Amino acid sequence: MSAKAEHYDVIRKPVVTEKATMASENGAVVFEVSIDSNKPQIKEAVEALFGVKVKAVNTTITKGKVKRFRGQLGKRKDVKKAYVTLEEGNTIDVSTGL
Repeated sequence: MSAKAEHYDVIRKPVVTEKATMASENGAVVFEVSIDSNKPQIKEAVEALFGVKVKAVNTTITKGKVKRFRGQLGKRKDVKKAYVTLEEGNTIDVSTGL
């Protein structure tokens, strides 16, 4: 498969947190994805962009918090994360390069 422009619209960025690092020890990678994408789209995009075989995709939606900025109420955006489990022998390096 070749990478299409739609694949870059589905996958926004990798998530590098302590929880995501613990998931990577079990063969999973965490990505921030577009809020309207579904599991088959995410699977196709990861396979096309990184050249790996995907075993499973789990998604979570985190609702944005209401916060104050200079006395004004504002709301953070909702974020959808995809926990992508890879087949045995496949890896994706999403380190920050620090």
